[in-house]
Amino acid sequence: MTPILELKNVSAGYDHEVILHQVNLKIYEHDFLGIIGPNGGGKTTLLKVILGLLKPYSGEVIYPVSRQNLFGYLPQNSRFDQRFPIDVTEVVLSGLMSEKGLYKSYTRAEKQKAWDLLDQYGMGAYKKAPIGDLSGGQMQRVFLCRAVIASPRILILDEPTTYVDSNFEKEFYTILEELNKSLSIVMVSHDLGTICSYVKTIACVNRELHYHNSNLISAEQLQSYHCPIELITHGKIPHRVLKEHEKGKQ
Repeated sequence: MTPILELKNVSAGYDHEVILHQVNLKIYEHDFLGIIGPNGGGKTTLLKVILGLLKPYSGEVIYPVSRQNLFGYLPQNSRFDQRFPIDVTEVVLSGLMSEKGLYKSYTRAEKQKAWDLLDQYGMGAYKKAPIGDLSGGQMQRVFLCRAVIASPRILILDEPTTYVDSNFEKEFYTILEELNKSLSIVMVSHDLGTICSYVKTIACVNRELHYHNSNLISAEQLQSYHCPIELITHGKIPHRVLKEHEKGKQ
């Protein structure tokens, strides 16, 4: 089987400091890869390399298929000026800008696709609402619609439920499970419970990448990967999360 994305012996970083060392990774159709690791271990650097936003110092990033519409991206917190006069439909349609260009108008079919996605993810009643009026969970639904409107083959998620409530979090992962039937997903998370419940495979990133071909991973394995864990309480629910590094960049 041919991967749709491959990293071969990739080293990358910032200002001549190597953050990722000799990373090898293959992404296949319908993969659901969870990426874990301590702060400063290189998770965000890895995502930037995958997305083509950061050029590696060495190694190769191989795209056997066309890069056009290869990626959809949902960041941890989509930053924008909430006072900016843009409605929900326009935000979703902005996911087509890479192929449409900045000043091209949208077709009726494209607008209908945006509305269908909003209906599908429970946001149909907010099609014309100002984006700044939405709650955190509502915004993530909208930004997820934006991430998938161009029909990407790989959806990249960076801590997608950090700023949403627990009720939406469960619904969000149900949506991802359905999306995974038609695309591959790469998701960064600190929450090991979430990772083990939903993903198919795990990669622990701590300067190096350790690939684990299962969604089950033990504390002993994490320690051997130099990804120590600690127990925290989020609301009333305890979670195992990765400890933070004192130094380093992501």
